[in-house]
Amino acid sequence: RFPKRGFHNYTRIEYACVNLDTLERAFPENSEVTLEALRARKLVKGRNKRLKILGRGELTKPLIVRAHRFSSTARQKIEQAGGKAEVI
Repeated sequence: RFPKRGFHNYTRIEYACVNLDTLERAFPENSEVTLEALRARKLVKGRNKRLKILGRGELTKPLIVRAHRFSSTARQKIEQAGGKAEVI
């Protein structure tokens, strides 16, 4: 038998992370991006209950993005493109 090792934090919050280049390809201009919309397009899998937007890639069209967290570069690029970054 092997002893139990390590620690599993049961209160840890798991985020589904999505980059801006994915949003650029998947959504048309002026559309609303939510966790449900990403699940409908099969861009997010699993039982993640929270969404974090990361800043890899460029965003050239305005989008209304509603997520639980944003990286600082993602928020900056969304607002530069004329969109909105709303924390829910």
